[in-house]
Amino acid sequence: MSQNDYIVIRAKEDGVHVIGLTRGNDTKFHHSEKLDDGEVMIAQFTEHTSAMKIRGKAEIQTAFGVVESDSKK
Repeated sequence: MSQNDYIVIRAKEDGVHVIGLTRGNDTKFHHSEKLDDGEVMIAQFTEHTSAMKIRGKAEIQTAFGVVESDSKK
């Protein structure tokens, strides 16, 4: 993925967390969003965001295809 790539996250339950992680020598959390069932977030990788952690049941659409995350059991 390049800096200009977007991903689409669609929550499939209440309380899905999307956490942005920083670039650089020390990876740190820098942003967090909470989505409820049916909500959609369009996110972009930037000079500050190198990774995203998604916690909860969601559908993630990327340039490489669709991935589904599961609920914490």
